[in-house]
Amino acid sequence: MQPEETISIIKPHISEILSAMGEDPSREGLLKTPERVAKAMVELTRGYSQNPIDVLCSAKFKEDYKHMVIVKDIQFYSLCEHHLLPFYGKAHVAYIPNGYITGLSKIARVVDIYSHRLQVQERLTSQIKECIQNALNPLGVMVVLEAKHMCMQMRGVEKANSITTTSDFCGAFSQAKTREEFLQLIHGNQNL
Repeated sequence: MQPEETISIIKPHISEILSAMGEDPSREGLLKTPERVAKAMVELTRGYSQNPIDVLCSAKFKEDYKHMVIVKDIQFYSLCEHHLLPFYGKAHVAYIPNGYITGLSKIARVVDIYSHRLQVQERLTSQIKECIQNALNPLGVMVVLEAKHMCMQMRGVEKANSITTTSDFCGAFSQAKTREEFLQLIHGNQNL
């Protein structure tokens, strides 16, 4: 479905939601709100229309490098599928090549694609790991996400400073020593 079609479907529902909340969707300040919200939803969920494996493979290069490659502090924003409220933070991704590497920016693009879908942090972490594993067949992959969830900060328990950390790994990262090296590298030198 084209973005314009999606926007036209969402708009009347936003007007209905505004009315149900006791607002007047025809008041000046809300006149364009349904369209703005619809456009925002299309933008925030653009990851559904992109294939992350294709992105990784578009910059896949043969290289005999068998040491850890880390892209850390990849900022991401996503929407919690339970409340449609944002969660945001940093992703740290590592892989150990097995004959092939990918462009470093492609790792960040994979994070971006999956985070621009309705998500839970646990699944987002695993999807990033599985995508890299499937596209590059490396010796190992590890992903750590650190995020703040607006559904915990604005509603419910209202704990503003809580951070949720998730991790997933496979292959060489199943060894504690390799995981520890990765964690030391992503948290050890904050002054780079």
